[in-house]
Amino acid sequence: MIKSELVSDNVVQPLGESQRSAVSWGAIIAGAVIGAALTITLITGGTGLGLISVSPWQNDGASGSTLAIGTIVWLLATQIIAYGVAGYVTGRLRTKWTNVIGDEIYFRDTAHGFVVWALSSVVGFVLLSSAAASIVSGTAQTGATMVGAGAGAATQVAEESAKDNDMLSLDYFTDTLLRPNDPSEAYYRNDNRKEITTILTRSLAQGEMTQQDEDYLVAVIAKRADMSEMQARERLQQVTADAKLAASELEAKVREAADEARKAAAVFALWAFASLLLGAFVASFAATIGGRARDL
Repeated sequence: MIKSELVSDNVVQPLGESQRSAVSWGAIIAGAVIGAALTITLITGGTGLGLISVSPWQNDGASGSTLAIGTIVWLLATQIIAYGVAGYVTGRLRTKWTNVIGDEIYFRDTAHGFVVWALSSVVGFVLLSSAAASIVSGTAQTGATMVGAGAGAATQVAEESAKDNDMLSLDYFTDTLLRPNDPSEAYYRNDNRKEITTILTRSLAQGEMTQQDEDYLVAVIAKRADMSEMQARERLQQVTADAKLAASELEAKVREAADEARKAAAVFALWAFASLLLGAFVASFAATIGGRARDL
């Protein structure tokens, strides 16, 4: 049913729905492209500044906390600048609506800014996904290398343990097959240290050493160190306890580092969430400012 309005005594003006869409897609796409381009540009610049501020040398360059704060501040500034410009341009480029009340115009401008932010964010995430994955992968590899270099021999043992799949190493079973009955013969074998290391590592992984392995090591240590079997057994127990303590400390450090990384990732995700909300607000508000300037 078509509504009508009495304009004069004899003239009736029909009032129907406008055939023109309230959404100015041309202006929205233009603003989204601008927002995505500015976001990529600012993030690239921020990455360069971050690389300049860090240093591979200890106690040199910006600290981790400073770099984290700077990253968050730059991320917030990126959202404000990129979507402030994108929203304002969208408001200036959109179609001028006629016969529309002020509250409706304000709502449409706000909606245009929000759609610009949404479209630009989707495009930006698609374009940056591969680059972000490469950065994260490279950072993880670099961190693993630095941790491995600092941990020393204990980390090397842990890596070998993981590589051997819970210490189910064929070397151990080969040594068992070739183990001489006379421990004195093992003194002259070139791989004697490797065999002992394999036994110790396996015992650490399982949590205890078998009696057969313990007796064999006691005999080898007594012959190699020229001591009694009682002294060799005491030394073996002491070294095994020290190795277990070192393994426990290493596990605690790994767990602590993993927990700190989890907390840092959670904090960064929350700030990234806040920055996205800020970008949506800025784009919507800037679009209303641009729309008002357009209607002047």
